[in-house]
Amino acid sequence: MLIVDDHPVVRRGLRVLLEVQDGFEVAGEAGDGPAALALAAGRSPDVILLDLKLPGMDGIAVLGELAARGCAARVLVLTSMTEPASAGAALRSGAAGVLYKDVDPDALVRAVRAVHDGHLLLAPEAAGPLLRSASRGVPGLDALTPREREVLAEIARGRSNREIARALGVAEKTVKTHVSSVLAKLGVQDRTQAALVAVRHGNSLRRAVQRAGVEGGASPPMAKSCGHTR
Repeated sequence: MLIVDDHPVVRRGLRVLLEVQDGFEVAGEAGDGPAALALAAGRSPDVILLDLKLPGMDGIAVLGELAARGCAARVLVLTSMTEPASAGAALRSGAAGVLYKDVDPDALVRAVRAVHDGHLLLAPEAAGPLLRSASRGVPGLDALTPREREVLAEIARGRSNREIARALGVAEKTVKTHVSSVLAKLGVQDRTQAALVAVRHGNSLRRAVQRAGVEGGASPPMAKSCGHTR
């Protein structure tokens, strides 16, 4: 795990909290974007805890560069920027979760584990506005094919196209086609909004995916590459 924050006292506090947790290993700290990118390239962390307010290169730019480099780390944003728009921008840029800095320490630990395990996570204060925005005008899930519902469920877990392809046993190009179709049918602009729709309609989506699994056979599990939260 990497901790990225421009305040040394915050980094130290997070390190003290996280290093004592079972299975957690803090591989490094960074106080700015370029240092974070260098550490991510050199140490291949499973999880990056990232602030959005950073000198020189903000957290959104860091997320964009990590995505451009194909970094496999799951990024959990921990920020004092409480505007829902900031959370939406972070998720659209590739973050797997967004929490605010007033989060309870135990909740933060649970969040790190959840993000590491492939879940999409949002601070409750941000989830409400984003869900309302994402659900506005959504026609529902009925238009999606069984495979598209499976893809949507994987999007809601924060999976990349490559990870979805591995999970479903199909080509990445096929996943891209399905994702485009899902966005068009749901009437949403991006993966973040699609994921939030999936969260809101979670019970219906789970039932649809379960039916598809019974009818078409179970999908192969996605291989895990790490045993520890580095």
